[in-house]
Amino acid sequence: MGCALKPTRKDPHWERLSLWHDTVDTDWSPRPALAGATVADVAIVGAGLTGLWTAYYLAEADPSLRIVVLEAETAGYGASGRNGGWCSALFPASLPTLAAMSDRDGALAQHRAMRETVDEVARAAAAEGIDADLAKGGTIVLARSRAQLRRARHEVAEARSWDRGEDDLRLLGKAEATGILRGSRTLGATYTPDCAAIHPAKLVRGLAEAVERRGVTVHERTPVRSIEPGRAHTADGDVRAATIIRATEGYTPSLAGHGRDLVPVYSLVIATEPLSASTWDEIGLARRETFSDHRHLVIYGQRTADDRLVFGGRGAPYHFGSRVKPEFDRDEKVFARLYATLTDLFPMLEGTRVTHAWGGALGIPRDWCASVGLDPETGLGWAGGYVGDGVSTTNLAGRTLRDLVLGRDTGLTRLPWVGHRSPAWEREPLRWLGINTGLRAMTLADAEESLTRLPSLAAKAVSPLIG
Repeated sequence: MGCALKPTRKDPHWERLSLWHDTVDTDWSPRPALAGATVADVAIVGAGLTGLWTAYYLAEADPSLRIVVLEAETAGYGASGRNGGWCSALFPASLPTLAAMSDRDGALAQHRAMRETVDEVARAAAAEGIDADLAKGGTIVLARSRAQLRRARHEVAEARSWDRGEDDLRLLGKAEATGILRGSRTLGATYTPDCAAIHPAKLVRGLAEAVERRGVTVHERTPVRSIEPGRAHTADGDVRAATIIRATEGYTPSLAGHGRDLVPVYSLVIATEPLSASTWDEIGLARRETFSDHRHLVIYGQRTADDRLVFGGRGAPYHFGSRVKPEFDRDEKVFARLYATLTDLFPMLEGTRVTHAWGGALGIPRDWCASVGLDPETGLGWAGGYVGDGVSTTNLAGRTLRDLVLGRDTGLTRLPWVGHRSPAWEREPLRWLGINTGLRAMTLADAEESLTRLPSLAAKAVSPLIG
């Protein structure tokens, strides 16, 4: 199984980080670092999609604002440039959870906002001339055992109880499911139209250029050590601003005082060589639908614009102390398991060459609920905790932060995730023990169901620390 080269701190060639970094037409030379203390109206920490969408919508709404974005590496270095390429309406917290935070109408408003955000990403990218290989084919989630089919039926029944119709989520029979995607042992599937396959690095790099055209200053290779009201501290000087936005997702624990806000959990991905037209005729995904199945441990895939199959999943261990290191981007055992899962889904791919293999850290809050907010007294804002569903949610966060910073009372600022504060994660070693025990339990649950085709008893052992 051929893999991409491993990036190191001594070899800062970011194009080697993933398939996406390798296939985007961009100059990866870092923008100038901060060269001394400066003043701005808004300072944004992190040049991933959260930070860049926030800068974009703020600059669009008020061109007079002095906006500075501070990035430790380069725009799109982290999860924004390495993910599986799903721009979806998925939100990590369930509708009942959102309703408990607000009410039924609030939960449904959040869901509608997520659905609309998929189209807003496409609209904004087109308006800025960003060709991110976007194809809105929706998502098909296969049911490949009786246990998975039971979960698929329950998901659709739950959707109907929230007045979500077939235009939102449908249950597919075997024939209709295999007409879209011919995965092995398919019994049925669920389908939603609310997802677009996307080339994430093209999106984030194009967005960085778009904000610069609007007068935003982006400083790369400028790690922020800490933030406080009115000030972001770096080794090269402080940025003073009335508003400081934290947009650091899986890297949040590196900020002083934020070590337990989010945990960085790694998701790993492989990409095949371009596949022939006849192979795609066997597999399906004619409209570049994104896909998964109803197992416990998350997997995800897409057909790229150049006809590769990108396939990823969870399962890499959580690292003690919320450490994030370049060497954690690769785990050969996980890559091998991903390849075995891929060829189990699509036996015709046995022997297919993998050209790229990579990983990256995503941010998980203790209650599995993403949030966005701004404290008007301190001027400190934040967004994150997307649990891997951030390509679209970052856009909603950026528009919401725009309204919060400008003091607007809008439908976005009244959504239930606004101002939500997740509890802190447990201290070590409880954090390490709980998360890795839970990941192991989900893996065992899927193995049990694969053998018995029945709902897993092991699934009941999944730790509350992971969901």
